[in-house]
Amino acid sequence: MVPLTAAQLKEHPEFPKVTWDLQPTKKGTVPVAEGRGGPFDISYEIHGTGHICLVWIMGLGALKTAWQRQTLHFSHASPSRTSKYQSLIFDNRGMGASGKPNLRYTTTEMAHDTLDLLDTIGWTSPRQLHIIGVSMGGMIAQELALLIPSRVASLILVSTAARLENTVGFIENLRQRINLFIPKEINTQLAETKARLFSQEFLDGPDQDGGFPTNGDRFAAQELSKRMDKEGFTRKGFVLQAVAAGWHHKSAGQLRKLADEVGRERICVMHGTEDRMITYHHAEVLKRELGEGIRFERFDGRGHVLMWEEREAFNRVVEEMVEKGEKSDG
Repeated sequence: MVPLTAAQLKEHPEFPKVTWDLQPTKKGTVPVAEGRGGPFDISYEIHGTGHICLVWIMGLGALKTAWQRQTLHFSHASPSRTSKYQSLIFDNRGMGASGKPNLRYTTTEMAHDTLDLLDTIGWTSPRQLHIIGVSMGGMIAQELALLIPSRVASLILVSTAARLENTVGFIENLRQRINLFIPKEINTQLAETKARLFSQEFLDGPDQDGGFPTNGDRFAAQELSKRMDKEGFTRKGFVLQAVAAGWHHKSAGQLRKLADEVGRERICVMHGTEDRMITYHHAEVLKRELGEGIRFERFDGRGHVLMWEEREAFNRVVEEMVEKGEKSDG
């Protein structure tokens, strides 16, 4: 099936509804980074009223609403879930409704932003936080866990890396990275973004949520909607976040320390074998260097965005890790 063009997507009746109307229990902005180049605001939402605190950390160039499938599942799908979980979603610096300071971004500084947010909303108890980070968000999650290991109940690292290694050949890797920043016609941008993030099988499949012809069309509509927000999605913010992700580096010793202090039984690594953004090799490095005892979930034939492409399995693994983390705390 031929993908819908940007013009066709804009005219589609589902286009205005690609970001779901999930009403938060609480939302606002928190000033962060006092003394670290700030202050500037981080925009956040909390969904649900429960005692189990889920911290969802988004990846490069994505908005907090990209977690909407998980926000729906954990905090809106039923009254029992609403009263069991609280889901914290937020825009990282440089994206969405959060501040976009002209600074050198690092995953360490972005983890400190997250810590400032957590402290301000009062999520400060021992073993209280179930942290789920995808891609760059998984890098931030590593840094956050090193900052506050005793507050981590579970740590789920999705489609991420301890450090980016060149596994596709230097010239090709360089070409791919440069291509991220070259202005292109919107249909070309959407096609290339889809191909980097998802397996072709998923893209060609019927829209899981109904409405659009294919999953690929729904993602393209969501991406187009984001890019039409010229204040929320900026070239500057994207590049600054890309620098943070590109220079993230955790050594084997640092990962061992993280696992020792958090507890390996609390850690899960998830990755798709067909991930073209952060190749599967990076998951094997994490598995090896975090050490024996972590949970490792391999998704054969799947791409980068597991929380969408393998939504049910992804949510199930998160639930199992959360339950295990809660039981470990007595």
